[in-house]
Formats: sequence, structure tokens, C-alpha cells
Amino acid sequence: MDKFNGPEDEALVRAAMAGDRDALRALWHRNRGWIAAILLAHKPRQADLEDLLQTVAMTIVRTVHTVRDEQAFKPWLRTVATNVARAAGRKQKVESRVRLTGTDRPEPAEVGDREHAQRVLDLARQLPDGYREPLLLRCVKGMSYREIARVLEIPETTIETRIARGRRMLRELARDEGAGEVELVARKKGTVDVRS
Repeated sequence: MDKFNGPEDEALVRAAMAGDRDALRALWHRNRGWIAAILLAHKPRQADLEDLLQTVAMTIVRTVHTVRDEQAFKPWLRTVATNVARAAGRKQKVESRVRLTGTDRPEPAEVGDREHAQRVLDLARQLPDGYREPLLLRCVKGMSYREIARVLEIPETTIETRIARGRRMLRELARDEGAGEVELVARKKGTVDVRS
């Protein structure tokens, strides 16, 4: 067992599925960071990450009893987070159409430049899901290839390949958009190193 899904996690999942709120709270605190990375990979640009995290937490509280078994918990969490982010995207599209029809005023344009890290994150969001998720889990959350493979339910060697290709695609996107050379590198857990 790796640190990501040890016997203690499985016991917490069983307890949470049985209605133990303390176990559920402990699981949330252990997994919140990588859930945020999944949301970052899928959320629309204007969506607030904290609002989405709260929605994920509420969904988990309401539906944790539906998890098939302890081993399926991490992939189930990923699905919940992905669905919440996609729902936010659908909502944002509807709101954009409402503004375009004139029933609402357009929001003021953003003023000023975003910092370099935000530009790189925006570029990373353009990558296909299969490359974006592993890359952000590795570079933003500092997860190991094994941990990412467990969450995404794909082989570890596939994760390594997708991260390497994702970095290459990110560099190409940056060149195409005139952002210069960029490199998204995993440093240590919870930090992002963006090189230009």
C-alpha cells in the first residue's frame, strides 16, 4: 500500500459510508488538495475554486453512502469533482447567453495582466483531459505517479507518458500563443514551479 490509500484510509471510508461524520471530515482533509487540482483542471475560468470545493464537499456528504467499496472511493471523488466543475461550466455558458441577449449587463473587462503562473495554468486548461489532469496533479499537488494512477484508474506508465506529452503540448501552446518558453515542473508537494 502506498501513503495515498493505506489501510487507515480504507477504514475511514468504511466508517464514512456507515455515517461517521468525523471519518468523513478526516477523509475530506486528506483529499481536499488533489480534489482542488482536479477542479482547477476542469473548472471554467471565472468559477471560484472555493465555491466549487464547497459544492464537492456537500455532494460527498449527501452521497458517500453510494460508494461501491473502499477501493472505489478515490475514483468516485474524482468523478464528483469533475462533474461539479463541468456543471459550473454549463451554468457559466447559460449565464453568458443571458448576458448576450441583453437581459443582463456584461461584466467589466478584466484590467491588467495576469501573473505568469496564471497564464501557464490557463494554457494547461487547454490541454485535453487525459493530459491536463495528470500534469496538474503532478505539478500543482506534487502527487506521485502511483498516486495519480490510482486516482485516475490508469496504469502508472501511462501517467508518465501523459505527463511528458502534456509538458510538450504546453510548451507548444505557449509558443503558438506568444507566451514564450514555459515549463511546468513538479517541485515538492503543494508547490508549482513555472519556468520561462
